[in-house]
Amino acid sequence: MESDALFSLGAPAGTRSAPDGPAGVDGFTPVADDSPLPVRMRPATLDELVGQGHLLAPGAPLRQLVSGGAPMSVILWGPPGSGKTTIAHLVAGATDRRFVAMSALSAGVKDVRAVIETARRQRRSGGPQTVLFIDEVHRFSKTQQDSLLAAVEDRTVTLLAATTENPYFSVISPLLSRCVLLTLQPLDDEAVRGLLRRAVADERGLADALTLATDAEDHLVRLAAGDVRKALTALEAAAASARALGAERIDLATAEQAVDVAAVRYDRDGDAHYDVISAFIKSMRGSDVDAAVHWLARMLVAGEDARFIARRLVIFASEDVGMADPSALSVATAAAHAVEYVGLPEAQLNLAQAVIHLATAPKSNSATTAIGAAIADVRAGRGGAVPRGLRDAHYAGARGLGHGTGYRYPHDDQRGVVTQQYVPDDLVGTDYYRPSPHGAERSVATRLPLLRRIVRGLPAPPARPEAPTAGPPASAEVGENGRPATGTSGPGMAQDSGTNAAGEGQQ
Repeated sequence: MESDALFSLGAPAGTRSAPDGPAGVDGFTPVADDSPLPVRMRPATLDELVGQGHLLAPGAPLRQLVSGGAPMSVILWGPPGSGKTTIAHLVAGATDRRFVAMSALSAGVKDVRAVIETARRQRRSGGPQTVLFIDEVHRFSKTQQDSLLAAVEDRTVTLLAATTENPYFSVISPLLSRCVLLTLQPLDDEAVRGLLRRAVADERGLADALTLATDAEDHLVRLAAGDVRKALTALEAAAASARALGAERIDLATAEQAVDVAAVRYDRDGDAHYDVISAFIKSMRGSDVDAAVHWLARMLVAGEDARFIARRLVIFASEDVGMADPSALSVATAAAHAVEYVGLPEAQLNLAQAVIHLATAPKSNSATTAIGAAIADVRAGRGGAVPRGLRDAHYAGARGLGHGTGYRYPHDDQRGVVTQQYVPDDLVGTDYYRPSPHGAERSVATRLPLLRRIVRGLPAPPARPEAPTAGPPASAEVGENGRPATGTSGPGMAQDSGTNAAGEGQQ
Protein backbone atom coordinates (compact mmCIF):
# COMPACT_ATOMS: atom_id res chain seq x y z
CA MET A 1 0.00 0.00 0.00
CA GLU A 2 1.23 3.47 -0.85
CA SER A 3 2.21 5.47 2.22
CA ASP A 4 1.89 9.01 0.90
CA ALA A 5 -0.21 10.95 3.43
CA LEU A 6 -2.17 7.84 4.30
CA PHE A 7 -3.28 6.52 7.64
CA SER A 8 -3.64 2.83 8.38
CA LEU A 9 -7.02 1.57 9.47
CA GLY A 10 -7.49 -1.34 11.81
CA ALA A 11 -8.18 -4.58 9.98
CA PRO A 12 -11.76 -5.76 9.70
CA ALA A 13 -12.81 -7.80 12.68
CA GLY A 14 -11.90 -11.39 12.14
CA THR A 15 -9.02 -10.55 9.77
CA ARG A 16 -6.04 -11.79 11.71
CA SER A 17 -3.73 -12.88 8.94
CA ALA A 18 -0.03 -12.43 9.38
CA PRO A 19 1.14 -8.98 8.40
CA ASP A 20 2.44 -8.46 4.91
CA GLY A 21 5.17 -5.93 5.48
CA PRO A 22 4.66 -3.13 7.93
CA ALA A 23 1.04 -2.49 7.15
CA GLY A 24 -0.42 -5.95 7.07
CA VAL A 25 -3.16 -7.41 4.88
CA ASP A 26 -4.81 -4.84 2.52
CA GLY A 27 -2.68 -2.14 4.09
CA PHE A 28 -4.45 -2.40 7.43
CA THR A 29 -2.81 -2.82 10.78
CA PRO A 30 -3.82 -6.29 12.00
CA VAL A 31 -6.14 -6.41 14.99
CA ALA A 32 -4.24 -7.20 18.15
CA ASP A 33 -5.42 -8.35 21.55
CA ASP A 34 -4.76 -4.87 22.91
CA SER A 35 -6.60 -3.07 20.11
CA PRO A 36 -9.43 -0.80 21.34
CA LEU A 37 -12.72 -2.59 21.90
CA PRO A 38 -14.51 -0.71 19.06
CA VAL A 39 -11.79 -1.96 16.68
CA ARG A 40 -11.99 -5.54 17.92
CA MET A 41 -15.79 -5.53 17.65
CA ARG A 42 -15.91 -4.08 14.15
CA PRO A 43 -18.26 -6.25 12.00
CA ALA A 44 -16.52 -8.87 9.91
CA THR A 45 -19.36 -9.08 7.37
CA LEU A 46 -22.04 -6.78 6.07
CA ASP A 47 -24.70 -8.89 7.78
CA GLU A 48 -23.21 -7.93 11.16
CA LEU A 49 -23.71 -4.23 10.42
CA VAL A 50 -26.43 -2.87 12.69
CA GLY A 51 -28.79 0.05 12.34
CA GLN A 52 -28.71 0.71 8.58
CA GLY A 53 -31.43 -1.62 7.39
CA HIS A 54 -32.58 0.88 4.74
CA LEU A 55 -29.23 0.38 2.96
CA LEU A 56 -28.88 -3.38 3.32
CA ALA A 57 -31.59 -4.71 1.02
CA PRO A 58 -30.49 -7.17 -1.68
CA GLY A 59 -29.08 -5.25 -4.64
CA ALA A 60 -28.87 -2.01 -2.67
CA PRO A 61 -25.91 0.29 -3.51
CA LEU A 62 -24.19 -0.49 -0.20
CA ARG A 63 -24.22 -4.23 -0.85
CA GLN A 64 -22.94 -3.70 -4.39
CA LEU A 65 -20.18 -1.47 -3.06
CA VAL A 66 -19.01 -4.04 -0.53
CA SER A 67 -19.23 -6.99 -2.91
CA GLY A 68 -17.55 -5.15 -5.76
CA GLY A 69 -20.48 -5.95 -8.03
CA ALA A 70 -20.61 -2.39 -9.37
CA PRO A 71 -17.65 0.02 -9.33
CA MET A 72 -19.71 3.02 -8.25
CA SER A 73 -18.34 5.93 -6.26
CA VAL A 74 -20.13 6.57 -2.99
CA ILE A 75 -20.33 9.32 -0.37
CA LEU A 76 -21.31 8.09 3.09
CA TRP A 77 -23.02 10.78 5.16
CA GLY A 78 -23.85 10.12 8.79
CA PRO A 79 -23.14 11.10 12.41
CA PRO A 80 -20.11 9.80 14.31
CA GLY A 81 -20.31 6.15 15.27
CA SER A 82 -22.94 5.24 12.66
CA GLY A 83 -20.66 2.86 10.72
CA LYS A 84 -18.91 4.85 7.98
CA THR A 85 -15.40 3.58 8.78
CA THR A 86 -16.74 0.08 9.35
CA ILE A 87 -18.15 0.08 5.83
CA ALA A 88 -14.73 1.15 4.55
CA HIS A 89 -13.17 -1.86 6.30
CA LEU A 90 -15.77 -4.17 4.79
CA VAL A 91 -15.07 -2.80 1.32
CA ALA A 92 -11.34 -3.25 1.85
CA GLY A 93 -11.62 -6.83 3.00
CA ALA A 94 -14.38 -8.13 0.73
CA THR A 95 -12.64 -8.24 -2.68
CA ASP A 96 -9.23 -8.23 -4.30
CA ARG A 97 -9.41 -4.51 -5.10
CA ARG A 98 -6.52 -2.30 -4.08
CA PHE A 99 -7.66 -0.15 -1.16
CA VAL A 100 -6.11 3.19 -0.28
CA ALA A 101 -7.20 5.23 2.74
CA MET A 102 -6.45 8.88 3.29
CA SER A 103 -7.54 11.49 5.79
CA ALA A 104 -8.67 14.91 4.63
CA LEU A 105 -7.12 16.26 7.83
CA SER A 106 -3.57 15.61 6.61
CA ALA A 107 -3.68 14.97 2.86
CA GLY A 108 -3.27 17.60 0.15
CA VAL A 109 -3.69 17.87 -3.61
CA LYS A 110 -0.23 16.36 -4.15
CA ASP A 111 -1.18 13.27 -2.15
CA VAL A 112 -4.45 12.85 -4.04
CA ARG A 113 -2.73 13.12 -7.41
CA ALA A 114 -0.07 10.60 -6.37
CA VAL A 115 -2.71 8.01 -5.51
CA ILE A 116 -4.57 8.67 -8.75
CA GLU A 117 -1.40 8.36 -10.84
CA THR A 118 -0.51 5.04 -9.18
CA ALA A 119 -4.05 3.80 -9.79
CA ARG A 120 -3.85 4.82 -13.44
CA ARG A 121 -0.56 2.95 -13.97
CA GLN A 122 -1.92 -0.19 -12.34
CA ARG A 123 -5.08 -0.03 -14.40
CA ARG A 124 -3.10 0.24 -17.64
CA SER A 125 -0.98 -2.75 -16.66
CA GLY A 126 -4.05 -4.88 -15.88
CA GLY A 127 -3.70 -4.57 -12.12
CA PRO A 128 -6.55 -4.49 -9.61
CA GLN A 129 -9.00 -1.62 -9.42
CA THR A 130 -8.28 1.03 -6.78
CA VAL A 131 -10.79 2.07 -4.13
CA LEU A 132 -9.84 5.42 -2.57
CA PHE A 133 -11.32 6.01 0.86
CA ILE A 134 -11.27 9.63 2.05
CA ASP A 135 -12.34 10.22 5.62
CA GLU A 136 -13.77 13.63 6.60
CA VAL A 137 -14.01 14.62 2.94
CA HIS A 138 -15.83 17.83 3.89
CA ARG A 139 -12.49 19.14 5.16
CA PHE A 140 -11.06 19.04 1.63
CA SER A 141 -10.93 22.45 -0.02
CA LYS A 142 -12.68 23.07 -3.33
CA THR A 143 -9.33 22.69 -5.13
CA GLN A 144 -8.65 19.36 -3.44
CA GLN A 145 -12.12 18.10 -4.34
CA ASP A 146 -11.65 19.32 -7.92
CA SER A 147 -8.54 17.15 -8.20
CA LEU A 148 -10.73 14.05 -7.83
CA LEU A 149 -13.21 14.81 -10.58
CA ALA A 150 -11.48 13.35 -13.66
CA ALA A 151 -10.37 10.16 -11.89
CA VAL A 152 -13.86 9.54 -10.51
CA GLU A 153 -15.43 10.39 -13.86
CA ASP A 154 -13.42 7.78 -15.82
CA ARG A 155 -13.29 5.33 -12.88
CA THR A 156 -9.56 5.43 -12.53
CA VAL A 157 -10.48 5.18 -8.86
CA THR A 158 -13.68 4.23 -7.13
CA LEU A 159 -14.20 6.92 -4.52
CA LEU A 160 -15.52 6.02 -1.09
CA ALA A 161 -15.82 9.24 0.93
CA ALA A 162 -17.14 9.71 4.45
CA THR A 163 -18.48 12.89 6.04
CA THR A 164 -20.37 13.98 9.12
CA GLU A 165 -21.37 17.27 7.47
CA ASN A 166 -24.22 17.83 5.03
CA PRO A 167 -22.58 17.09 1.66
CA TYR A 168 -24.93 19.46 -0.13
CA PHE A 169 -23.10 22.26 1.64
CA SER A 170 -19.63 20.77 2.10
CA VAL A 171 -18.99 18.82 -1.11
CA ILE A 172 -18.81 20.51 -4.52
CA SER A 173 -21.71 19.81 -6.86
CA PRO A 174 -19.62 18.21 -9.67
CA LEU A 175 -18.27 15.62 -7.24
CA LEU A 176 -21.71 14.98 -5.76
CA SER A 177 -23.13 14.37 -9.23
CA ARG A 178 -20.50 11.69 -9.89
CA CYS A 179 -21.27 9.77 -6.68
CA VAL A 180 -24.13 7.93 -5.04
CA LEU A 181 -25.02 9.55 -1.72
CA LEU A 182 -25.86 7.10 1.06
CA THR A 183 -27.24 8.55 4.30
CA LEU A 184 -26.49 6.62 7.47
CA GLN A 185 -28.86 7.08 10.38
CA PRO A 186 -27.82 7.39 14.05
CA LEU A 187 -28.20 4.07 15.82
CA ASP A 188 -31.26 3.90 18.03
CA ASP A 189 -31.05 2.85 21.67
CA GLU A 190 -31.93 -0.77 20.99
CA ALA A 191 -29.23 -1.10 18.34
CA VAL A 192 -26.61 0.32 20.72
CA ARG A 193 -27.88 -1.93 23.50
CA GLY A 194 -27.57 -4.97 21.24
CA LEU A 195 -23.99 -4.11 20.31
CA LEU A 196 -23.06 -3.63 23.97
CA ARG A 197 -24.43 -7.07 24.79
CA ARG A 198 -22.58 -8.55 21.83
CA ALA A 199 -19.34 -6.98 23.06
CA VAL A 200 -19.84 -8.43 26.54
CA ALA A 201 -20.38 -11.95 25.21
CA ASP A 202 -18.22 -12.10 22.06
CA GLU A 203 -14.73 -13.64 22.11
CA ARG A 204 -13.45 -10.48 20.44
CA GLY A 205 -14.83 -8.45 23.34
CA LEU A 206 -15.14 -9.27 27.04
CA ALA A 207 -15.87 -12.97 26.35
CA ASP A 208 -18.36 -13.10 29.24
CA ALA A 209 -15.55 -12.43 31.75
CA LEU A 210 -17.76 -9.72 33.25
CA THR A 211 -21.48 -9.10 33.43
CA LEU A 212 -23.12 -5.73 32.81
CA ALA A 213 -25.83 -4.54 35.20
CA THR A 214 -29.05 -3.33 33.60
CA ASP A 215 -28.83 0.20 35.03
CA ALA A 216 -25.18 0.44 33.94
CA GLU A 217 -26.17 -0.70 30.47
CA ASP A 218 -28.92 1.94 30.39
CA HIS A 219 -26.37 4.56 31.41
CA LEU A 220 -23.96 3.59 28.62
CA VAL A 221 -26.77 3.62 26.07
CA ARG A 222 -27.83 7.12 27.15
CA LEU A 223 -24.25 8.31 27.15
CA ALA A 224 -23.66 7.04 23.62
CA ALA A 225 -26.55 9.03 22.09
CA GLY A 226 -26.48 6.82 18.99
CA ASP A 227 -22.66 6.66 18.71
CA VAL A 228 -21.70 3.00 19.07
CA ARG A 229 -17.98 3.79 19.14
CA LYS A 230 -18.59 5.98 22.18
CA ALA A 231 -20.65 3.23 23.84
CA LEU A 232 -17.98 0.56 23.32
CA THR A 233 -15.19 2.88 24.48
CA ALA A 234 -17.14 3.59 27.68
CA LEU A 235 -17.80 -0.12 28.16
CA GLU A 236 -14.09 -0.89 27.84
CA ALA A 237 -13.23 1.79 30.42
CA ALA A 238 -15.87 0.46 32.82
CA ALA A 239 -14.60 -3.11 32.35
CA ALA A 240 -11.07 -2.00 33.17
CA SER A 241 -12.32 -0.29 36.34
CA ALA A 242 -14.25 -3.40 37.38
CA ARG A 243 -11.21 -5.61 36.88
CA ALA A 244 -9.05 -3.22 38.91
CA LEU A 245 -11.56 -3.51 41.76
CA GLY A 246 -11.64 -7.29 41.49
CA ALA A 247 -15.32 -7.22 40.61
CA GLU A 248 -17.08 -9.62 38.27
CA ARG A 249 -19.89 -7.22 37.47
CA ILE A 250 -19.98 -3.75 35.99
CA ASP A 251 -22.48 -1.86 38.11
CA LEU A 252 -23.79 1.68 37.69
CA ALA A 253 -21.30 3.23 40.10
CA THR A 254 -18.39 1.66 38.21
CA ALA A 255 -19.75 2.86 34.87
CA GLU A 256 -20.22 6.39 36.22
CA GLN A 257 -16.74 6.50 37.67
CA ALA A 258 -15.11 5.08 34.56
CA VAL A 259 -16.53 7.69 32.18
CA ASP A 260 -16.70 10.52 34.73
CA VAL A 261 -20.33 11.28 33.96
CA ALA A 262 -23.03 10.81 36.56
CA ALA A 263 -26.05 8.86 35.44
CA VAL A 264 -29.09 11.10 35.10
CA ARG A 265 -32.20 9.47 36.49
CA TYR A 266 -34.33 9.95 33.43
CA ASP A 267 -36.51 7.47 31.58
CA ARG A 268 -37.58 8.78 28.20
CA ASP A 269 -40.74 6.69 28.37
CA GLY A 270 -41.47 6.89 32.11
CA ASP A 271 -42.37 9.24 34.93
CA ALA A 272 -39.07 11.10 34.93
CA HIS A 273 -39.60 12.14 31.31
CA TYR A 274 -43.01 13.66 32.04
CA ASP A 275 -41.95 15.15 35.37
CA VAL A 276 -38.91 16.91 33.91
CA ILE A 277 -40.68 18.29 30.85
CA SER A 278 -43.50 19.48 33.14
CA ALA A 279 -41.02 21.27 35.39
CA PHE A 280 -39.35 22.73 32.29
CA ILE A 281 -42.58 24.19 30.90
CA LYS A 282 -43.76 25.49 34.27
CA SER A 283 -40.40 27.15 34.94
CA MET A 284 -40.59 29.05 31.65
CA ARG A 285 -44.23 29.95 32.30
CA GLY A 286 -43.24 31.22 35.73
CA SER A 287 -40.40 33.31 34.20
CA ASP A 288 -37.71 31.49 36.23
CA VAL A 289 -35.04 31.47 33.57
CA ASP A 290 -32.43 29.75 35.73
CA ALA A 291 -34.71 26.84 36.54
CA ALA A 292 -35.70 26.54 32.88
CA VAL A 293 -32.04 26.33 31.79
CA HIS A 294 -31.41 23.68 34.46
CA TRP A 295 -34.24 21.47 33.22
CA LEU A 296 -33.04 21.94 29.65
CA ALA A 297 -29.57 20.77 30.68
CA ARG A 298 -31.08 17.81 32.54
CA MET A 299 -32.85 16.66 29.39
CA LEU A 300 -29.86 17.19 27.11
CA VAL A 301 -27.46 15.29 29.36
CA ALA A 302 -29.98 12.47 29.73
CA GLY A 303 -30.16 12.08 25.97
CA GLU A 304 -33.65 13.45 25.39
CA ASP A 305 -34.51 13.90 21.72
CA ALA A 306 -33.66 17.52 20.91
CA ARG A 307 -36.51 17.60 18.41
CA PHE A 308 -38.97 16.87 21.23
CA ILE A 309 -37.58 19.79 23.24
CA ALA A 310 -37.78 22.06 20.19
CA ARG A 311 -41.40 21.11 19.54
CA ARG A 312 -42.31 21.99 23.14
CA LEU A 313 -40.68 25.40 22.72
CA VAL A 314 -42.69 26.11 19.57
CA ILE A 315 -45.90 25.20 21.39
CA PHE A 316 -44.97 27.24 24.46
CA ALA A 317 -44.22 30.32 22.33
CA SER A 318 -47.89 30.56 21.36
CA GLU A 319 -49.49 28.92 24.38
CA ASP A 320 -47.85 30.99 27.11
CA VAL A 321 -46.10 33.97 25.49
CA GLY A 322 -48.32 34.58 22.50
CA MET A 323 -49.22 38.13 21.62
CA ALA A 324 -47.28 39.57 24.55
CA ASP A 325 -44.15 38.96 22.46
CA PRO A 326 -45.01 37.86 18.90
CA SER A 327 -41.30 37.40 18.12
CA ALA A 328 -41.19 34.44 20.54
CA LEU A 329 -42.72 32.12 17.95
CA SER A 330 -40.07 33.12 15.41
CA VAL A 331 -37.31 32.46 17.95
CA ALA A 332 -38.72 29.05 18.89
CA THR A 333 -39.26 28.05 15.26
CA ALA A 334 -35.72 29.11 14.40
CA ALA A 335 -34.39 26.98 17.25
CA ALA A 336 -36.36 23.99 15.97
CA HIS A 337 -34.90 24.52 12.51
CA ALA A 338 -31.41 24.77 14.00
CA VAL A 339 -31.88 21.42 15.72
CA GLU A 340 -32.60 19.82 12.34
CA TYR A 341 -29.96 21.78 10.44
CA VAL A 342 -27.09 21.84 12.95
CA GLY A 343 -27.81 18.95 15.31
CA LEU A 344 -26.35 18.24 18.72
CA PRO A 345 -24.17 19.10 20.49
CA GLU A 346 -23.98 22.55 18.87
CA ALA A 347 -27.76 22.98 18.72
CA GLN A 348 -27.85 23.07 22.52
CA LEU A 349 -26.79 26.71 22.16
CA ASN A 350 -29.79 27.46 19.96
CA LEU A 351 -32.12 25.71 22.39
CA ALA A 352 -30.64 27.60 25.34
CA GLN A 353 -31.10 30.94 23.56
CA ALA A 354 -34.73 30.14 22.81
CA VAL A 355 -35.40 28.98 26.39
CA ILE A 356 -33.90 32.17 27.82
CA HIS A 357 -35.96 34.31 25.43
CA LEU A 358 -39.21 32.50 26.27
CA ALA A 359 -38.62 32.43 30.02
CA THR A 360 -37.88 36.15 30.22
CA ALA A 361 -40.58 37.27 27.77
CA PRO A 362 -43.84 38.84 28.97
CA LYS A 363 -46.55 36.20 29.17
CA SER A 364 -50.05 35.98 27.73
CA ASN A 365 -52.32 32.99 27.18
CA SER A 366 -54.89 35.00 25.23
CA ALA A 367 -54.31 32.98 22.05
CA THR A 368 -54.82 29.76 24.01
CA THR A 369 -58.07 30.90 25.62
CA ALA A 370 -59.36 32.41 22.37
CA ILE A 371 -58.99 29.25 20.29
CA GLY A 372 -60.22 27.13 23.19
CA ALA A 373 -63.42 29.15 23.53
CA ALA A 374 -64.00 29.14 19.76
CA ILE A 375 -63.53 25.37 19.51
CA ALA A 376 -65.90 24.86 22.45
CA ASP A 377 -68.59 26.88 20.63
CA VAL A 378 -68.10 24.96 17.40
CA ARG A 379 -68.37 21.63 19.23
CA ALA A 380 -71.49 22.88 20.99
CA GLY A 381 -73.14 23.53 17.64
CA ARG A 382 -72.90 27.30 17.66
CA GLY A 383 -72.13 28.70 14.26
CA GLY A 384 -74.39 28.58 11.29
CA ALA A 385 -74.10 29.46 7.65
CA VAL A 386 -71.37 31.64 6.22
CA PRO A 387 -72.78 35.18 5.77
CA ARG A 388 -73.88 35.65 2.18
CA GLY A 389 -71.51 38.52 1.50
CA LEU A 390 -68.48 36.41 2.52
CA ARG A 391 -69.24 33.43 0.30
CA ASP A 392 -67.08 32.58 -2.71
CA ALA A 393 -68.33 34.47 -5.75
CA HIS A 394 -65.68 33.48 -8.30
CA TYR A 395 -67.35 30.52 -10.00
CA ALA A 396 -70.05 30.72 -12.63
CA GLY A 397 -73.50 31.13 -11.17
CA ALA A 398 -72.33 32.27 -7.75
CA ARG A 399 -73.62 35.78 -8.26
CA GLY A 400 -77.01 34.39 -9.20
CA LEU A 401 -77.09 32.69 -5.82
CA GLY A 402 -76.36 35.98 -4.11
CA HIS A 403 -72.84 35.03 -3.09
CA GLY A 404 -70.71 38.06 -2.37
CA THR A 405 -73.67 40.40 -2.45
CA GLY A 406 -73.15 43.37 -0.18
CA TYR A 407 -69.51 42.58 0.56
CA ARG A 408 -67.55 45.72 1.44
CA TYR A 409 -63.86 45.80 0.50
CA PRO A 410 -61.95 47.15 3.56
CA HIS A 411 -59.20 48.73 1.46
CA ASP A 412 -61.75 51.06 -0.12
CA ASP A 413 -62.09 52.77 3.25
CA GLN A 414 -59.30 55.15 4.23
CA ARG A 415 -59.13 53.51 7.66
CA GLY A 416 -58.77 50.02 6.17
CA VAL A 417 -61.68 48.83 8.34
CA VAL A 418 -65.41 48.79 7.51
CA THR A 419 -68.62 47.84 9.27
CA GLN A 420 -69.48 44.32 8.16
CA GLN A 421 -70.70 41.03 9.66
CA TYR A 422 -68.00 38.37 9.49
CA VAL A 423 -69.41 35.78 11.92
CA PRO A 424 -72.52 33.59 11.66
CA ASP A 425 -75.72 35.15 12.97
CA ASP A 426 -75.71 33.37 16.33
CA LEU A 427 -72.18 34.51 17.16
CA VAL A 428 -72.69 38.21 16.57
CA GLY A 429 -71.08 40.14 19.42
CA THR A 430 -69.06 37.20 20.74
CA ASP A 431 -65.61 38.08 22.05
CA TYR A 432 -63.10 35.22 21.96
CA TYR A 433 -59.88 37.17 22.13
CA ARG A 434 -59.20 39.11 25.32
CA PRO A 435 -55.76 40.71 25.17
CA SER A 436 -53.63 40.93 28.26
CA PRO A 437 -51.96 44.17 29.39
CA HIS A 438 -48.49 42.60 29.10
CA GLY A 439 -45.67 43.44 26.69
CA ALA A 440 -46.50 44.11 23.06
CA GLU A 441 -50.12 43.05 23.62
CA ARG A 442 -50.75 46.24 25.57
CA SER A 443 -51.03 48.20 22.31
CA VAL A 444 -53.37 45.56 20.88
CA ALA A 445 -55.60 45.92 23.95
CA THR A 446 -55.82 49.65 23.27
CA ARG A 447 -56.59 49.25 19.56
CA LEU A 448 -59.00 46.28 19.70
CA PRO A 449 -62.07 48.06 21.18
CA LEU A 450 -61.97 50.61 18.36
CA LEU A 451 -61.66 47.86 15.72
CA ARG A 452 -64.60 45.95 17.19
CA ARG A 453 -66.73 49.08 17.39
CA ILE A 454 -66.15 49.90 13.72
CA VAL A 455 -66.58 46.33 12.46
CA ARG A 456 -69.75 45.78 14.49
CA GLY A 457 -71.19 49.25 13.78
CA LEU A 458 -71.48 50.14 17.44
CA PRO A 459 -71.91 53.76 18.55
CA ALA A 460 -68.92 55.52 20.01
CA PRO A 461 -68.92 55.68 23.81
CA PRO A 462 -69.80 59.05 25.32
CA ALA A 463 -66.84 61.31 25.72
CA ARG A 464 -65.61 61.73 29.26
CA PRO A 465 -65.59 65.45 30.21
CA GLU A 466 -62.37 66.85 31.50
CA ALA A 467 -62.05 67.31 35.26
CA PRO A 468 -62.16 70.94 36.45
CA THR A 469 -58.74 72.45 36.81
CA ALA A 470 -59.38 75.84 38.47
CA GLY A 471 -62.01 75.10 41.09
CA PRO A 472 -65.81 74.81 40.84
CA PRO A 473 -67.89 76.94 38.46
CA ALA A 474 -68.75 80.40 39.72
CA SER A 475 -72.47 79.55 39.94
CA ALA A 476 -71.94 76.47 42.09
CA GLU A 477 -72.03 76.44 45.83
CA VAL A 478 -68.90 75.04 47.34
CA GLY A 479 -69.10 72.33 49.98
CA GLU A 480 -66.37 70.66 52.03
CA ASN A 481 -63.08 69.70 50.37
CA GLY A 482 -63.87 71.98 47.44
CA ARG A 483 -66.66 69.73 46.03
CA PRO A 484 -69.97 71.17 44.81
CA ALA A 485 -72.54 71.12 47.59
CA THR A 486 -75.31 68.51 47.47
CA GLY A 487 -78.19 69.49 45.27
CA THR A 488 -76.13 71.89 43.22
CA SER A 489 -77.39 71.90 39.66
CA GLY A 490 -75.43 72.40 36.52
CA PRO A 491 -74.48 70.54 33.39
CA GLY A 492 -72.03 67.67 33.87
CA MET A 493 -72.09 67.86 37.61
CA ALA A 494 -72.48 64.16 38.23
CA GLN A 495 -69.67 63.29 35.83
CA ASP A 496 -67.38 65.91 37.35
CA SER A 497 -68.07 64.60 40.84
CA GLY A 498 -67.31 61.07 39.74
CA THR A 499 -64.12 62.14 38.03
CA ASN A 500 -62.93 64.03 41.04
CA ALA A 501 -63.74 61.15 43.34
CA ALA A 502 -61.85 58.77 41.11
CA GLY A 503 -58.96 61.15 41.02
CA GLU A 504 -58.86 61.30 44.80
CA GLY A 505 -58.97 57.56 44.99
CA GLN A 506 -55.87 57.29 42.78
CA GLN A 507 -53.77 59.60 44.96
